[in-house]
Amino acid sequence: MRKVDLLFAEYSKSHRNATNKFIHWFCVPLIFCSILGFISLIPSSHFCISYFGCISIVSLVAVALISLYYVRLSLLIGITMILIVLLAEHCIYLTNITLGKQTWILYFGVFVITWIFQFIGHKIEGKKPSFLKDIQFLLIGPIWLLSFILKKTGIRY
Repeated sequence: MRKVDLLFAEYSKSHRNATNKFIHWFCVPLIFCSILGFISLIPSSHFCISYFGCISIVSLVAVALISLYYVRLSLLIGITMILIVLLAEHCIYLTNITLGKQTWILYFGVFVITWIFQFIGHKIEGKKPSFLKDIQFLLIGPIWLLSFILKKTGIRY
């Protein structure tokens, strides 16, 4: 069995309850984006592309490292996540230029509220979050959700 399938199987053990899964469908992407948002606020030079916007060098490095991890697990998941993360980074860029210096409040609020819901979901589930067992499960959550979309559309990853 491939490593990605083993990780999904392990992650699924604490994500069987329908309510917990429902909460994860909203909270995992929001947590992921809020972390990308926080990273985008770290002062650094920016790389700008016409019609896309700008991405900080720190964000670019983070995206590259995350993408490398995903590509090592599955090429298709990795490429798909690169596209998703770049779309998220574009939205983050627009948010940053719209809200300015107050943007961190938005990212902080989303981060805290969504984690509260995540822990409520796991309380309902009756099992601890997977990342308490292994920190890499913080990166598995987003692609675990993506795997459901790929399976539903008949795309093998």
